[in-house]
Amino acid sequence: MKALFSILFTLIICLSSLAQVKQEIFESFKLQERRDVKYYFPEDYTPEKKYPLVVVLDAEYLFDQVVATSKFYSDFQGMPQAIVVGIYQSKDELRWEDCGFEGDTGLPTEKGKKFYEFLGMEIVPYLDTSFNTAPFKIFVGYDITANFGNFYLFKDKSLFNAFISISPLLAPEMVSRIPARLSDLDQKIFYHLISEGEKSEELEQIRALDRGLKSLNKETLHYYYDEYEEANEISVVTYGLGKAWERTFEIFKPISPKEYKQNILTSDEPVFDYLAEKYSTIESLFGFKKQVELNDIMAIYAGCRKKDDYQSLKPLSDLCKKEFPNTMLGFYFEGEYYEELGEPKKALRTFEKAFGMEEIDFLTKEMALEKMDALKADFGF
Repeated sequence: MKALFSILFTLIICLSSLAQVKQEIFESFKLQERRDVKYYFPEDYTPEKKYPLVVVLDAEYLFDQVVATSKFYSDFQGMPQAIVVGIYQSKDELRWEDCGFEGDTGLPTEKGKKFYEFLGMEIVPYLDTSFNTAPFKIFVGYDITANFGNFYLFKDKSLFNAFISISPLLAPEMVSRIPARLSDLDQKIFYHLISEGEKSEELEQIRALDRGLKSLNKETLHYYYDEYEEANEISVVTYGLGKAWERTFEIFKPISPKEYKQNILTSDEPVFDYLAEKYSTIESLFGFKKQVELNDIMAIYAGCRKKDDYQSLKPLSDLCKKEFPNTMLGFYFEGEYYEELGEPKKALRTFEKAFGMEEIDFLTKEMALEKMDALKADFGF
């Protein structure tokens, strides 16, 4: 499987050259400069859909890898397609000016403040108004540009919902400021801290930050730390991006066997509530309704049967009538609900309706017929 993913990932990188990648010179009023900016739009972009926005600093090094990762996961791993914007910063060592901080306070320099506004008041609004972006926004940075992303946590509401911070060069006081700020923020935040394993002063700072973040107990904070001992300062980007992407969009993916066992079967809540909460969270995070996966319907149905939670069959059947209106799903599940409720006449009529509809997945007309024959035999209809 790993070999297959490697082949597919390489293929996506090759195909990325065919994607809608555009580069332009952006006239910045805030910076009073002309900046090189690169954009990736999904090949089948349509204004009818919403797309999460990924802002990537150090575009020379990170943009292509982020695009390849985003494309791979949207094609094969169930995340939504995204728009990616990369800011070029290597020329004349601009990254150190853009993302610089004062040595005593750890706060952005004057140029850093202007760059902060450039991203938040020019780049992001431009894409929000020109394209159909979702509310969900991701910040990706490395080294000093990774540290810069943390400054967006110090607003009442963070501009970004997810941070992928790769080997950050942390400003003074950030080790304590970041946990304190994430503790106070009333907002769902995904925070990924990634480092290589080479011993250094920066690594000790990152580990100290990790300890501070792990001490937080907050439902709205999704924090992850990955330290790759075998990685160096170059390869750590490749090691870390895929895992961060997978975790950030975990909720968007179909229910996995692991999720089914750990989250659904162990919960004391009605089984259907898990599905309702999952899709409600997706809508609130990404700003659009995701069509319910057949895989998820079947997982919830299996959970209902496994836990004898037949009350959940009724809302599940109502959902299936809406999401899969021409199939047997809705009426078959409703028939089982009435059967367990002890209302055989309603169950029989409902299974008869299911019999007249299209088969789907494991549900066949023979199964509906068997249910009908059993009810007739048991109750003499």
